[in-house]
Amino acid sequence: MPSGLVALLDDISLIARTAASSMDDVGVAASRAGSKAAGVVIDDAAVTPSYVTGITPDRELPIIWKITKGSLRNKLLILLPAALLLSEFLPVAITPILMLGGLFLCYEGAEKVIEKLGGAKHGETLEDDPSDMAEFEKKRTSGAIRTDLILSAEIMAITLNEIADVSLWQRAVILAIIGVAFTFVVYGAVGLIVKMDDIGLHLAKKSSQFAQKVGRFLLAAMPKLLVFLSFIGTIAMLWVGGGIVLHGTHDLGFDLFYDLVHGMEHHVEMATGGLSGVLGWLTFAAASAVLGLILGAIIAFVLHNVLKLNGKGGH
Repeated sequence: MPSGLVALLDDISLIARTAASSMDDVGVAASRAGSKAAGVVIDDAAVTPSYVTGITPDRELPIIWKITKGSLRNKLLILLPAALLLSEFLPVAITPILMLGGLFLCYEGAEKVIEKLGGAKHGETLEDDPSDMAEFEKKRTSGAIRTDLILSAEIMAITLNEIADVSLWQRAVILAIIGVAFTFVVYGAVGLIVKMDDIGLHLAKKSSQFAQKVGRFLLAAMPKLLVFLSFIGTIAMLWVGGGIVLHGTHDLGFDLFYDLVHGMEHHVEMATGGLSGVLGWLTFAAASAVLGLILGAIIAFVLHNVLKLNGKGGH
């Protein structure tokens, strides 16, 4: 075989191996970043079903599909280019932006807790008896997409913070993978949740006793599931928001709270043996949630009692 062709084949082989290695790096980085953003995803999945309450069953999935398309536009057409520009030209801004998003999550979570404890409700409420269904659906969809933009921005910022050491094209691929994957995971789960009662009703009408039992179980479980999701979503906002602020202060050189929480985590790990990893993580998450609740309550107090702002920017 001519030496020139051999050299060309060697070059092609080297390029293929390099590309394969790069894709492996992309997969590992995407997995790492995805795990960090999981708390925000839980919040997103827990919040979205409320946007289809009051919608007729035949319109639930079409509305969710509209929200899904809006979410993809948010992530791929708005947030992805902005994240790449930010990481390339102003990377020092990533941590402060991430912390602002974390504080927003703390505020949202704290407001939910305050309202559950009997505090005043702020912001728009979702109408229970819409007179103009087309306008009602439009408002619900646009509201859900606005909320998604906030949560998606936080997901992208968390992801970007985890992949700062990879090349620009790898960042683009990872952000796109995370954005698309999380969108379909969240809204696929939401679609299943909102149709669970319809599935239960369908099964309850079957002749099979087993199908009827499953159907009745789904019908009975649906209200409890929505309450549970609301609870988990609140905890996720506080835990993720507080954790983001903790890590942000550490990155900016202020280590007091970060060292205190990590000291608690280390103490629990040393004292619990075989369950040290799980209990240590739970300690850090619980401490982050407490910090998030405190910070969020302070922000809510300032906004509603000092600045007299009654609007609520999120859910």
